[in-house]
Amino acid sequence: MNSEQFKELVKKVKVAKKLPDAIYFHKDAFEHAPQEIVKFIKIVAQALKIAEADYDLVKLFKNDFRLSLLSYPDFYTESYPPLKQSVTVDLAKLTHKVTSYENTDNPPILHRKETMIPSDNNHYTLFCDITAEGEQAGLYENSRMIGFKSSWERLIAKKGYELVDGRLFRLSAVTKTDEDKSIDRHLTAIVRHELSAPLKTLAKHGFLAGQLSIFDYGCGRGDDLRELEAHGLDALGWDPNYRPDADKVNSDIVNIGFVINVIEDRDERIEALIGAWELTDKLLVVSAMLGNESLISQFQPYKDGIITSRNTFQKYYTQAELKAFIEMSVDENAIAVSPGIYYIFKDKKLEQQFLQNRHKRTYKWQHLTAPEPLNEDQARILFTQHHSLFESFWLTCLTLGRCPANDEFDKSDKLKEVIGSNKKALQLALKWFDKEELKTAETMRKEDLLLYFALAMFEKRKPYTQQPEDLKRDIKAFFDTYKIAQTQATELLFQISDSELIQELCIEANKLLPASKIDFENDEPHALTFHKDFIDLLPLVLRIYVGAALQMYGELDDIQLIKIHMHSGKVTLLGYEGFYDSPLPQLKERVKIKMAEQDVDFFDYIIEEKRPLLLNKIDYIDDTFDDYRKLKTFTNRLKKELKLSDFNSTNINKSHLKSILEQKDLIINRYKLCSVCD
Repeated sequence: MNSEQFKELVKKVKVAKKLPDAIYFHKDAFEHAPQEIVKFIKIVAQALKIAEADYDLVKLFKNDFRLSLLSYPDFYTESYPPLKQSVTVDLAKLTHKVTSYENTDNPPILHRKETMIPSDNNHYTLFCDITAEGEQAGLYENSRMIGFKSSWERLIAKKGYELVDGRLFRLSAVTKTDEDKSIDRHLTAIVRHELSAPLKTLAKHGFLAGQLSIFDYGCGRGDDLRELEAHGLDALGWDPNYRPDADKVNSDIVNIGFVINVIEDRDERIEALIGAWELTDKLLVVSAMLGNESLISQFQPYKDGIITSRNTFQKYYTQAELKAFIEMSVDENAIAVSPGIYYIFKDKKLEQQFLQNRHKRTYKWQHLTAPEPLNEDQARILFTQHHSLFESFWLTCLTLGRCPANDEFDKSDKLKEVIGSNKKALQLALKWFDKEELKTAETMRKEDLLLYFALAMFEKRKPYTQQPEDLKRDIKAFFDTYKIAQTQATELLFQISDSELIQELCIEANKLLPASKIDFENDEPHALTFHKDFIDLLPLVLRIYVGAALQMYGELDDIQLIKIHMHSGKVTLLGYEGFYDSPLPQLKERVKIKMAEQDVDFFDYIIEEKRPLLLNKIDYIDDTFDDYRKLKTFTNRLKKELKLSDFNSTNINKSHLKSILEQKDLIINRYKLCSVCD
């Protein structure tokens, strides 16, 4: 066998972990490789007197006439097995090198093992789950940092996890009861080098700006507290093992993060939640680990959870199960912020502000020119003299959709000196600014409020006994009474169950949105797919439809596309790797939200090479996206080469596309299709 034959055979290996310069596969996948290369590997091993039992993986280099025989004796028993020995053979120079890692504390380790074995292997599903955990924890964001044991373990700790029995756990602890001391809860507190996920959501939504006090219930070693204190925030915490003498004090925000999932007694979990709720003045944040049967089956069952080898307990929840448990425990509505993270508001005015701001749009003022001063008109002179003041006032009017009250415009006192009142200022401003702009802003704000009221009814949220002053003003200005607002919102909410109306509105939205796609089944409209940036442009009923679904999921941080199913009461969320910087993003996550069942299903696409490609990304973006123009050219060329009229119905992964293009002597270089000879 020569170098060229070797390279051609390497390309034909079907089951392997494929990197830019090499491929890796387990000897149990030999049947899925060309038999010529398998026979050659065995001949090389025999020549070097390496028994088949002394190597587990084979590394074949793509651009060099080289291969390595790698010994991973713990391949099937450890999640991230260490390399024991490597034998690298340079077939061009007829030399070989043996490297032993048996006595080193920092050996190379293995990831994504499912890519190296066939899908019918008994360990395949387990390996997929292990990789999914790492993906969800963000451990594969920089693949250069994870090749060796020490750097891998540091990264796991930095992300706020630890390995127990080869699986990732994000844990914290609460007090241990006298009744059951067999579970070592103190072993579950972890060292963290960045804010935990629940605290990050608080920062995102502006709750860590410094005005609110924070208490961490079950704070572990206090890593979150140290970071909060470093920013000058009023933060305290208690933990039964690491801060048992600390006082439990009432605070504006109480965080009980990844605590209830480590308590083996269900009644005690409820007590912990109630205890945290009693300390809460404004907002309780509850988080727990999410998991599925595949994960749970790997451990020793105990009560309604599992026991790890470190003798720690873990209870995994589904998204819907966690919400139900929280609401049953504290008898309050739990708001999904992210998978596994919920907000429960004791301050109902703060809850209303949070929910309103989630869906609030701001009208962007288009009119920027000042009126020309005319000496004969005193009003024009007045306006011109105080132009910046009136301009600032007008922007506030557009934000609110109405005339602001004195405490809603920070320069009301100055305005009063100039013209007498805010109402008189608005009358003057309307002589030069566009009245239609204010009408548009008013319509937008009214729709946002109806969305807010409708979603409250969808979740069967208890009516608020008190409302913030700004909300009272909005209701008075746009609806006259709260009862009218509720009646209109109720009518809108009922409309989301009308499948014929949803279909009609989806077809209308497809014409109105900057970009979107209608999917068909049996020649009938089936679903509308669009980018999340365009949610606010949907007809109000569709905004309510999507908003109702997102109440069960949370924020769209890792999601790009949303699919509204017209007839089944479902919404699908699609998250892509490389959506904003690649012409062919890979589907990484799919979430199906079933509103009728009030349930959420999560689907992960672990094997990178098998992730479906988004061939028709151009259908979902407009010229406000940075890569729109070059993507349009690329997509037209790709469609022509693939001879496909409809990319939307085509399920092609990276490997499949590469093989198709290789037959045409083409490769993809960023946003260009290039000839191999170029």
